[in-house]
Amino acid sequence: MKCMNTPRLETERLILRKFTENDMEALYLILADKEVNTFLPWFPLQNMEEAKAFFEARYAAAYEKPRACAYAICLKEDNYPIGYIQVDMEESHDLGYGLRREFWHRGIVTEAGEAVIAQVKKDGLPYITATHDINNPRSGGVMRQLGMKYQYSYEEQWQPKDFLVTFRMYQLNFNGEDGDVFKKYWDSSAVHFVEPGIL
Repeated sequence: MKCMNTPRLETERLILRKFTENDMEALYLILADKEVNTFLPWFPLQNMEEAKAFFEARYAAAYEKPRACAYAICLKEDNYPIGYIQVDMEESHDLGYGLRREFWHRGIVTEAGEAVIAQVKKDGLPYITATHDINNPRSGGVMRQLGMKYQYSYEEQWQPKDFLVTFRMYQLNFNGEDGDVFKKYWDSSAVHFVEPGIL
């Protein structure tokens, strides 16, 4: 697998690039909004110092590794980050994303996701997964638009927020083997099941 470290990508409306130290205000605006944060795994940022620490821990550290896929989502008109999208390079190859509320419902994450998926497929990843809280079905809609297929649901005591969440797990295989399913979440959860009627 030859995965590059977050090569710059462009779509019709978007620039997907690395976050830089000049993006602290933008990162704060993305991650401080409580409504945006509802379904994210960390607490809302409280100040610019927390934004800087978040950048150092999640982005600067990732960009120092041989391979990473951690993008700022920017509109072409100003190249200013309005969201993020990433694929984890650990075993799950988990696709995650977040977007400022005022840019919701415009197909931006789907557009960014299509470009990122094309890149990681080209880089040789065998599959990607993604999970969403059952109370956030719109995120599942994005996953389906990206060609991902529902596999199963499971319960997890979500950290660091420490409350019980039922997640739906989606997967997209690039090797043509639709029967290959990432089972780690299933195996690690005492409560797991397949919901009928979920696409």
